[in-house]
Amino acid sequence: MKIIIVGCGNVGAALAEQLSSEGHDITVIDTREKLVESVSVSCDALGIVGNGASFQVQSEAGVQEADLIVAVTGSDELNLLCCLIARKSGGCNTIARVSNPVYSEEIAYIKEELGLSMIINPQLAAAREMARTLKFPFAQKVDTFAKSRVELVVYRIEENSPLSGMMLKEMPGKLRCDVLIPIVERGEQVIIPDGNFRMQEKDNITIVGTQIKTIEFFKKLGKPTASARDAMIIGGGRTSIYLAKQLLQMGLKVKIIERDSGRCEFLNEMLPKAMIICADATEKDVLLEEGLAETETFVANTNFDEENIMLTLFAKSLSKAKLITRVHRVSYDDIIDKLDLGSIIYPKYITAVNIIKYVRAMKNSLGSKVETMYRLNDNRVEALEFLISEQSPIVGIPLAELNLKKNMIIGCITHKGKTTIAKGQSVIRVGDTVILITTQTGLHDIQDAVK
Repeated sequence: MKIIIVGCGNVGAALAEQLSSEGHDITVIDTREKLVESVSVSCDALGIVGNGASFQVQSEAGVQEADLIVAVTGSDELNLLCCLIARKSGGCNTIARVSNPVYSEEIAYIKEELGLSMIINPQLAAAREMARTLKFPFAQKVDTFAKSRVELVVYRIEENSPLSGMMLKEMPGKLRCDVLIPIVERGEQVIIPDGNFRMQEKDNITIVGTQIKTIEFFKKLGKPTASARDAMIIGGGRTSIYLAKQLLQMGLKVKIIERDSGRCEFLNEMLPKAMIICADATEKDVLLEEGLAETETFVANTNFDEENIMLTLFAKSLSKAKLITRVHRVSYDDIIDKLDLGSIIYPKYITAVNIIKYVRAMKNSLGSKVETMYRLNDNRVEALEFLISEQSPIVGIPLAELNLKKNMIIGCITHKGKTTIAKGQSVIRVGDTVILITTQTGLHDIQDAVK
């Protein structure tokens, strides 16, 4: 597919890299020459320096032949104008980044009136992922499938855990649980294990199961399954506003610490039920006075990665709070992972995944489509939810008889609203949704998983 990306910031660069790796023909547009050059070289893309809302610039980029234009500059209004011009001049599909909370109540109207294919909001998506992690406070990451009926939880095996030294095939008998562990990350390795795999301390394991079964599993490990009662958020940006609204709806007490007085006044207007503290959170005394030692959730959510990392490490040294750290750059992700910063949120990856899911749906023609997609373990694993929309060779055959490709596993099947862990005798039917987990990224259809 021919795809034009307007904006070469964090989101645009990540999107260009991932779409290029999937074999798409990418053109990037930005007014900043150095960024255009950097992205075009690293992604083997055509780079154009100019205003993406200009008809002349879009024509130079080939908008008339393009399948999709994605506008992800820092300006909502510019993004919408880019898409409007592209629709009028080229008739291609359009995706706009719109992140201002002022527009959040009008997204459906804007999308319909401008004829947009999709609107993405990186800050809202990041806030939703942060809120999800509070469902299991001890987890590093929590995702949901099958309309929230299935949980995907990433958990690090702790010292003296009952799981340490246990083989996967022993787990159902010893713990009497009905969950699946399809991914284990051990050091630099990412493994899709079989029943003889033996778990160890410090393994990062991914647990897949229905919400009830997942809660039961962690209770048997002696882990708390109730969400936190309060949250301290550092930084008063857009992501913090979206997150605070969700946490307030969940019944949490929310405290936001922001150093800019003008921003604090705006936060008071947007979040009347939250406590807004105008202070510099990088000063230790401020955090201590505001109750860091007693807080149950600590979110480092400033615009500076170094500041977020430093704040999280300080909070970790003084409290037992659930830690959430927002990181924009991923150049040092291997080092960051070793610091044990709790749940690490990469907004640009979340946004890129949502767009890639849409692009794959555009290419689909084999009888199933991607409903949900998550990338795990530093983008080395994909968890995909497919809707089986018509008859295909995999329908009606027990899973044990399906010849799946290497490093692929079917986790759950939802049939007529009932979700079960996939077993050898399980059968896929038309209308089911199926969760597939694989280290072979780039699948468009569940048939791609069969040899």
